[in-house]
Amino acid sequence: MHIRKYDFDYGRRMLLQKAAVGATAGVLAPLWPMIGNTADNTKAYPDELLSIEMHTKGKIKPGDVITKDNVEHVAHLLDPVALMHVKTMGRRINIVESTKDVTKLYPHNYLAATLRNKGKAKLGPDKNVYFQNGDPWGGGMPFPDAKDGLEATANLTLSWGRHDYSQYAVRDWDIAPDGSLSYQYDFVWAELNTTAREDDKVWNGKKDLLRYQSVWFTSPQDTAGSSFLNIWSYDQRKFPDLYGYFPAFKRVRQFPTNQRFEPLVPGITLFLSDAWAAGDPMLTWGNYKIVERKPMLGVIGSRNFMGGRGGSMDNYERPVHGGPKNQTFHDVWMELVPECLVVDAEPVGYPRAPVGKKRTWIDVRNGMYVAYNTYDRRGEIWKTFEPHYAQYSNDKLTIKDESGHPSWSWVGVLSHDLQANRMSRFVQAKEVTGGYKSTYSTGGVDVYNKYLTVNAITRLGAV
Repeated sequence: MHIRKYDFDYGRRMLLQKAAVGATAGVLAPLWPMIGNTADNTKAYPDELLSIEMHTKGKIKPGDVITKDNVEHVAHLLDPVALMHVKTMGRRINIVESTKDVTKLYPHNYLAATLRNKGKAKLGPDKNVYFQNGDPWGGGMPFPDAKDGLEATANLTLSWGRHDYSQYAVRDWDIAPDGSLSYQYDFVWAELNTTAREDDKVWNGKKDLLRYQSVWFTSPQDTAGSSFLNIWSYDQRKFPDLYGYFPAFKRVRQFPTNQRFEPLVPGITLFLSDAWAAGDPMLTWGNYKIVERKPMLGVIGSRNFMGGRGGSMDNYERPVHGGPKNQTFHDVWMELVPECLVVDAEPVGYPRAPVGKKRTWIDVRNGMYVAYNTYDRRGEIWKTFEPHYAQYSNDKLTIKDESGHPSWSWVGVLSHDLQANRMSRFVQAKEVTGGYKSTYSTGGVDVYNKYLTVNAITRLGAV
């Protein structure tokens, strides 16, 4: 006879209790000592938080597909927009086993830096993140066991892609309210950290900055050359300098702060503010609070690499389905995430911002968000920004990073403006128009001068 030490709802009850007291991650035991020792999270959680089959009492199991006919069994594990997508727009979600090995949820060097620097971070009197000696933060998450909403957001903000340099070749499709394809763009997004780097060093002495970030469009022809440059101060109370170049005007202009809440180009629903659920300096937002701890479904596993092996494998594109014309959603493979922080914040630094609140669901095992919704000033949901991640390794192909270990990054995003009913779905492709490829290191290239200055975006726009 098998005697259960914990009753079925023990895990969920404990997560509810912990939300109010700033408790550590984990239910049966603290999570982070286990990650440091074995990278296995199974002893930190009861079975009901590690198995979708046990969690739903056998109603849903790995291999099942969530549709409007069975979504009620996992409704509490989806954000409100994803739930609406399934109920009313024909979305389907594939279910797989939960990831137990936490090393598969990180780039190798970023996890190593997180473990090396655990306990060394502090929030200064100005609420910025520093080493205990007052130096700018180095590698990894500063607060792997985040106790409040600001610490959890710092983990997202300081190193978006979790590499010192990331370059994403992005292919985007913008779906109109009637389900038709209205725009299709290729663009490149590059981000270079000057601080919060994996080796704890400061790049080129730029300790007053956090990152340079640029985006330039390469297709179609009438948009090619449109480019933007963000220069972030290390001080998270300051707004980034934002520059743009448009070939039609043949000049660079500096944009106002509120430009962060507008589409980059016609038809797309991607705003700079959306990036990594932390597209604005974290102290230009405020009133952070953890409103809940709960399990969630998230798109985080290797099954999502290469379009789930059912898409255009050579360019990492993805099969699509759903919506009025069966092309609104990517196929994704979701799994049960045992513990997420649900963090709310308000845009205190933007008096004219159209956004009134954002809500972020953050996986405590790697500090990365699995769902993100924004609300307008009336309190109505405005947008969702759903990320899809994977370790870049399956039984057909492994892509290794500079450490020699399998790469980890995002593979796709669903960005839905509910009020306009426009969906932007994009993937991190292997390559896009112009010959640009996705990469997670500079490869010896002077990326700063090539992509991350005002002269660079002017030159990119003139090509």
